[in-house]
Amino acid sequence: MAKVRVERTEDGFLATNERGASVAVGSSDQEGVFSPVELLLVALGGCEIVTIEPLTAKRGHRLLKLAVQVDAEKLGPTKLGPITATYEIELPPGDDKAREVFEAVAHRVHENHCTVGRALREGTETLQILPRP
Repeated sequence: MAKVRVERTEDGFLATNERGASVAVGSSDQEGVFSPVELLLVALGGCEIVTIEPLTAKRGHRLLKLAVQVDAEKLGPTKLGPITATYEIELPPGDDKAREVFEAVAHRVHENHCTVGRALREGTETLQILPRP
């Protein structure tokens, strides 16, 4: 089960997980924090890249550079347009198969192995539980 806690603090909002990691959360016009939409994009890019990297390395093609930029246009106050993940890679010199392996792995990860991407594509039920009086 995945679980995080988001709470108001003296300085704004803080999201934490059970392993002790934390990230500051706020609105898109605040400095030094991630907006909720940016965290959604981080979740997608992070899910894909942390899965792609070990799979390409396991196949003997460790890339010298692997980065992903994730973009989405806001179509309205509460609506996102298509989300695009653009990869930047640097291939090892002399490794003629690395690009082919990367592209195959990245495609499989995007289609089948990234939980965040699947939740976004297929829609995942969200429930809100309010405190009882």
